[in-house]
Amino acid sequence: MTSALKKMTGHFFTSSLQNNKVNKKESKNAVETDGETNILSVLFADVARNPDFDQTSDHRNAQACLRILSNVAVQHHGKIVKAAGNRLVCYFPSGNDAVTAAGEMHLAAEKNVSDDSGFVLPDIRIAIHSGRVTIQGNKMTGEPVNVAARMVGLAKQRQIITTEQTLNALPPEYRKISRCIDRTTIKGKKGAFNIHELIWESAAETDNPSPDVSAAHLELRYQNQIVVVSHSRPAVTMGRKHYNDVAVDGKRISRSHASIEYRRGRFVLIDRSTNGTYLLINGKPPMKVQRFETPLHMDGIIGLAQKVRHDSPDAIHFAVKS
Repeated sequence: MTSALKKMTGHFFTSSLQNNKVNKKESKNAVETDGETNILSVLFADVARNPDFDQTSDHRNAQACLRILSNVAVQHHGKIVKAAGNRLVCYFPSGNDAVTAAGEMHLAAEKNVSDDSGFVLPDIRIAIHSGRVTIQGNKMTGEPVNVAARMVGLAKQRQIITTEQTLNALPPEYRKISRCIDRTTIKGKKGAFNIHELIWESAAETDNPSPDVSAAHLELRYQNQIVVVSHSRPAVTMGRKHYNDVAVDGKRISRSHASIEYRRGRFVLIDRSTNGTYLLINGKPPMKVQRFETPLHMDGIIGLAQKVRHDSPDAIHFAVKS
């Protein structure tokens, strides 16, 4: 694995995250006023609103997250165009800088979650597209801006997505941590094009896995639905909204409630909700997972925001297989 790819995975990040306030002067002068057109990589990052927060708390949490993401962008030669509301818009001199920054944005946000800070990790969705961009004053125009702005609405929680055009311009090793997830059309861009996900969380963990590790998979069963988490599909989301891989209706269930991730032959349950996730394994008393992660072994039952039994209609059954 090359150093660039290692950096992308987050295992080699060394940025200091102690000061999350963006320098105001640097932010104000971030966009150059030369009026020239250059080949740049545009990054849009959306911070999802938390339905369990009141408006003031949600705004405060989003602003804290934007400060973290903005710092990471600047550290990787990024220029901030906008960091307001629930969105960060910035550009980079190369696709490699943009992709590396995107991976570190997710990791930096995770590292800042603590009981003392009061910061709650939101769902961050990132889209990147490269091409000819014109910078004029505090405005940025060009096809990459329009495409990235529309693509970020297609991204799922914790995803980094990009176009095939951008991926082809990256070092070839990035192909190892990418997968084509959709082919779509976007208003303002001629024809259909492929959208690729960059799998930032599991890239290092799944690089050159042994045969036994790569064969491991976890089977989820919810009512008549079966979803498999594996080396080829390293993350599955659960929540109230229809865009989740497993959608479970319920007033106490968060929109993006929890996920299960594959990590080199191991499977981890991650809760991001307000009311927690209940885990029942091998007949032991239910364990409540709230705002942290825990490994999954053998087989058991998952309940989103509620305790469930084997025969409960809201029970999500899982089994780890090899």
